Amino acid sequence: MCGIVGYVGQRNAVSFLLPALHRLEYRGYDSAGVATVRRERLDVRKSAGKISVLEALMAESGHPEGTLGIAHTRLATHGRPSDANAQPHVDCGAGLAIVHNGIIENYRELRQSLAADGHHFRSQTDTEVIAHLIEHYRANGLPEAVSLAGQKLRGA
Repeated sequence: MCGIVGYVGQRNAVSFLLPALHRLEYRGYDSAGVATVRRERLDVRKSAGKISVLEALMAESGHPEGTLGIAHTRLATHGRPSDANAQPHVDCGAGLAIVHNGIIENYRELRQSLAADGHHFRSQTDTEVIAHLIEHYRANGLPEAVSLAGQKLRGA
């Protein structure tokens, strides 16, 4: 079962997000990831396997910094467990990160339409469609883009 955690505050987001993900481990999952923002720069780290694999990855490459972040544990519904299918997912410009629990029922048709418009997908998941759909409407501003994207999605 998936789990989502977010943090906005004064301390490093990862120092809150990783312990929170550990508290969700009892739910069962196949991958984990975090995204943080620092000085308007998005930093995403994710991996298949246990949270300890994600921690080892961050120990090698350095912990992402920032006082704003999201984290996710995923149990596969679309796409096999893999680093690419782990959440968070990003848009083409890697400026927007998405985590999602549920199923997007119309993701195939949305994905085909977005790919025809030039969007490049990195995963096999339904969730990634959300990031690209928001990006598609981004010229309208973020709040409007999220609203318009939400109107196009069917599912949970």
